[in-house]
Amino acid sequence: MTVIDGKNIKEITGKVVSTKMSKTIVIKVPQVKIDRLYRKRYVRHKKYYVHDEAETAQEGDVVKIRADRPRSKLKRWILVDVIQKAPA
Repeated sequence: MTVIDGKNIKEITGKVVSTKMSKTIVIKVPQVKIDRLYRKRYVRHKKYYVHDEAETAQEGDVVKIRADRPRSKLKRWILVDVIQKAPA
């Protein structure tokens, strides 16, 4: 969480899986969960549609996103920073 103008705003880090849309990227965020009965760890993924105004992110990049106003039916996040570029 980040505090901006006195508000707690969510920030998430994930990996870009698609850049095929104009000014929109899709990122995948893994979440590790533990089974209640067997105590085995497993991974669930969630996809987020993110607004990328400058179209700077490429597939495979690790990026940081922040919650924002709704920009379309699915886009509720905005790109903050490209943390790590994908290997060439």
